[in-house]
Amino acid sequence: MKIKVFEAFAGYGSQAMALQRLKEDYPDFDYEVVGISEIDKFVVQAYEAVHGHCPNYGDISKIDWNNVPDFDLFTYSTPCQDFSQAGLQKGGEEGSGTRSSLLWECRKAIQIKRPQFLLMENVKALTSKKFLPLFNKWLAELESYGYQNFWKILDTKDFGIPQHRERTFCVSILADYAHYEFPKPFPLELRIKDVLEENVDEKFYLSDKMLQYFLRVNEDQSHCHNFNPLGGEDTAFTIRTRAGQRVDDNFVKDVQENP
Repeated sequence: MKIKVFEAFAGYGSQAMALQRLKEDYPDFDYEVVGISEIDKFVVQAYEAVHGHCPNYGDISKIDWNNVPDFDLFTYSTPCQDFSQAGLQKGGEEGSGTRSSLLWECRKAIQIKRPQFLLMENVKALTSKKFLPLFNKWLAELESYGYQNFWKILDTKDFGIPQHRERTFCVSILADYAHYEFPKPFPLELRIKDVLEENVDEKFYLSDKMLQYFLRVNEDQSHCHNFNPLGGEDTAFTIRTRAGQRVDDNFVKDVQENP
């Protein structure tokens, strides 16, 4: 079995990395990435460093999908910034011009190429009260094309990664009848200490001055600080980009030191 894949908003190719793991575990399975869509040249370099060269069709809003090879799986982890608090929740309505509104540019790929499978990943906030109507609107559009949708919020800590990171996943299947079950959570065996490098440059350590500052203001909630360093046996928080979100900073004690 070999499926052809197009990775929109490819990043460093996390979907292709997952497919590669499947290929290693299941010899009868194979895949080919026929193209990606990515606009950041440094991200493209990262993708090629991991996967080798792959045709990059660039800006998804400018792609002529008739000139793209057919594919079976379309992955579209669209920009999340404008659904998240980090992006001030500007939203993703069609025509709004926000980064997250690029979701609607995926319509052309789906209408023209009609891939059998679609895979979307985005922040948990996509299914919040504020953005659920938009998400449902998108799902209804996919249904009008003949897709059946299956979505769920998954947390990485339930699937072997020592980080609390909730994300919305949606699998869409082009079929009159389709059935899909998301993987079941399993006990977490890894901890922070298992993924940290043994030798860490001093620039990543908090200075004595910064440590004293955090300790001094930790009791004052107006500073939005919650200086509670994690230990080696803990799981990490999701790192947020919004300024002042100190509650989500991952300060880690030197796990080589005794408490």
